[in-house]
Amino acid sequence: MSEMGIAILLLCVLATGGIVLWDRRKVRKTMDKIETMLEAAMDGSFSEATFDESRLSALETKLAHYLSAAELSSQKAAQEKDKIKSLIADISHQTKTPIANLLLYSELLMEEKLPDSARANVEALYSQSEKLRFFIDALVKLSRLENGIISLSPQCAALQPLLQGVAEQYAAKAAEKGLSLQLQDTDAFAVFDARWTAEALANIVDNAVKYTAQGAITICAVSYEMFARIDISDTGEGIPESEQAKIFARFYRSKAVRDKEGVGIGLYLSRQIISGEGGYIKVVSVPGQGSTFSVFLPKSS
Repeated sequence: MSEMGIAILLLCVLATGGIVLWDRRKVRKTMDKIETMLEAAMDGSFSEATFDESRLSALETKLAHYLSAAELSSQKAAQEKDKIKSLIADISHQTKTPIANLLLYSELLMEEKLPDSARANVEALYSQSEKLRFFIDALVKLSRLENGIISLSPQCAALQPLLQGVAEQYAAKAAEKGLSLQLQDTDAFAVFDARWTAEALANIVDNAVKYTAQGAITICAVSYEMFARIDISDTGEGIPESEQAKIFARFYRSKAVRDKEGVGIGLYLSRQIISGEGGYIKVVSVPGQGSTFSVFLPKSS
């Protein structure tokens, strides 16, 4: 190859190298600009800075439009949340007094000397009023939880006081049915919101008492490396395998227990609470031999 050819080849190589370097620099500069735009978008300080016909300017415009739409959507969501919060507060407030009055007057009537037929009607009125009170309370709690009006605040704490409180709450109800309610002592710790976890466990224990005709209900806890497990076991009717996945659905009630009191919201609420704390619930059951509900709570947040 002649010297002229070599020189031309070298110039071509240098020119190609220069073009590549220039292109890489341009790409790097564009990527840096996009990164700066995204960072500004995340901290809320983004604004359009380039007004020309370039692709970067078009990207800035689209990003500005997207952020504007997202902000508007966020504002609408916040407004809807406020409306729901007000509606829930109104429902809770407006129904509390009438239901309380129904219960009060029913109790006063039951203290009077009434014919047997009238007494049965008054007792039914009291029972239905109590059921309505429970239903409204459960719906209000569930709505607040699902709409983020109530936020869970899990803290690392001992499980024994939590379980002790739930056991004491249902000791009298279990004794009325001739059931043994047993709590095994534990030194296990977990991360949970004490108030709402007590609500979740109480719903499970309430079902255990409700659907157990004879025998015992046992509450215990076991500590693992990452989770603490709370077992609530009963010797009740049991749950068919085909229904075990359905019982956590909102308002689900098995045909076998529809003659019992309840609205089918307790286990759904329990699962929502435990899931919100980073835990989960499992059930093992054999019809005619009882059920064990296992609540797994994390040991670290």
